[in-house]
Amino acid sequence: MFKLYGSAESGHAFKVRLMLEVAALPYEYEEVDLRLDRAARPEPFRSLARYGEVPLLVHDGQPYVQSNAILLFLAQHTKAFGGETAERLARCREWLFWEANRIGTSLPHLRFGQRFDRQAYPPGVLDWMRTRFDADIARLNEELSDGRSFLLGDAPTVADFSTCGYMFWPEQAQVGYPAHVGAWLERIRALPGWRHPYKMAGVVPF
Repeated sequence: MFKLYGSAESGHAFKVRLMLEVAALPYEYEEVDLRLDRAARPEPFRSLARYGEVPLLVHDGQPYVQSNAILLFLAQHTKAFGGETAERLARCREWLFWEANRIGTSLPHLRFGQRFDRQAYPPGVLDWMRTRFDADIARLNEELSDGRSFLLGDAPTVADFSTCGYMFWPEQAQVGYPAHVGAWLERIRALPGWRHPYKMAGVVPF
């Protein structure tokens, strides 16, 4: 049995929960209020989450942190969604590193600045993030322009779950998606177990 600690507002937590749902893995879920200072977040989350962040996944008493690391663990654990072979897992790992450095940086900051606290950023930073996002989404659209259904081919993998993590709040980030990206997101929405981050059981949006 897995236990996931997450937040309705965290795309990082959502990507892990999406994997658990699509893979039909049994798990418990506990919402963590990210508005609390890290030192005030409840136990056992505070002791188990090395960096005080969501997501935290606990399996057989072992805590796992950082969303993309958790996704790689789950792919290897299930031997599915990219974990079928070492070569396929390596291709997923490339996408997860790209996500963390590119769209997994630009899009969350745009959303945070527009939705929660624009004053958290010095002048010009959000404009720079938008320019970076435009380049990121164009690159993703180009990758998907060859007609593939998902990032590694005809079946979804952790590469898809990771890359889409923050992409279901476009209105909050004030962004749009080009055609191939939009069609890919529709295919993800059609997967069994997908629900909008705010519609997942047990979540409490701010």
